[in-house]
Amino acid sequence: MLSERQRMILSAIIDDYVRSAEPIGSRSISKRGDVAFSPATIRNEMSDLEEMGFLEQPHTSAGRIPSHKGYRYYVDHLLQQGALGPHDLDAVKLMFAERIQEMEDVIQHVASMLSGLTNYTSIVLGPEVFSTTLKHLQIVPLTDTTAVAIIVTNTGHVDNKTVTIPEGMPMAEIEKVVNLLNARLKNVPLLQFKSKLYNEIAKELSSYISGYEELIGVVESVLENDEKDRVFLSGMTNMLIQPEFKDVDKVKNILDLLDQTPMLLKLVAPGSAGIEVKIGSENSIEAINNCSLITASYSLGDQPIGTIGILGPTRMEYGRVIGLLNHLSRHLEVALGRWYGK
Repeated sequence: MLSERQRMILSAIIDDYVRSAEPIGSRSISKRGDVAFSPATIRNEMSDLEEMGFLEQPHTSAGRIPSHKGYRYYVDHLLQQGALGPHDLDAVKLMFAERIQEMEDVIQHVASMLSGLTNYTSIVLGPEVFSTTLKHLQIVPLTDTTAVAIIVTNTGHVDNKTVTIPEGMPMAEIEKVVNLLNARLKNVPLLQFKSKLYNEIAKELSSYISGYEELIGVVESVLENDEKDRVFLSGMTNMLIQPEFKDVDKVKNILDLLDQTPMLLKLVAPGSAGIEVKIGSENSIEAINNCSLITASYSLGDQPIGTIGILGPTRMEYGRVIGLLNHLSRHLEVALGRWYGK
């Protein structure tokens, strides 16, 4: 358990480090008006905080920086979520005052506004991505080697894509696969589609259709296209301006992840209502082990149906980001209530 003095010093270090991105020394903390301790006292407490794992000391500096454990303690015990500034409030108010005709446009506007206000990367999942189910799948041949694959969902959304038919596969075989998929996957949420496709249906197909793997790959490619229409990203390159990510390989791994829709869906699937903060290695995907991901689920009635997320460095303005996500999620729920009559 941290003493009150240690809590105050840890909070001051994190606040200063978030602003400066430079290791913080005892003398700079002692000059703060809200800290009434000598540099020697602060230095001793910083050593203890480092020993307990809340601070780290970069090899090239005498100052300290927060560890992932330090950030977690800060978010859980020290964070004071202040009121949003006029600029943030006006931006949100203006966006929801616009006459936007499509819900997809609302979600895209939210993603763009969030990345612009925070200079981090925003990930927003539209409300349909978790509730959309398969109504019908069809593959219509165009030539001996090409066909149009069509997916129709329960919401009336129709997606189609020209695909290459596996060489030597007769249309009768393709029809067998399509009939099986329609029988087994009708009313299955699209997010569960791939799992069932590979874990259940592929085994059944393997027993009586040769070359089924290629055809399943074709179906999967159509589904991926459908998913991408419902995942909205903005500010993907904002990581490049963060001093923590001068290492090109780190940034490349993050950008590669952001291009993988199934991984994004796994990262920000809506859970219980409210804010969730994952710091550093708490994220299940190694590519963002040096990042923080803050998400807010938004609901229709009592059912969480979508997510607003912010991905940035662990040196993040946690209070402001959490405030923005709370504010935006509430406005989205009001907008959804108007659109869907709940």
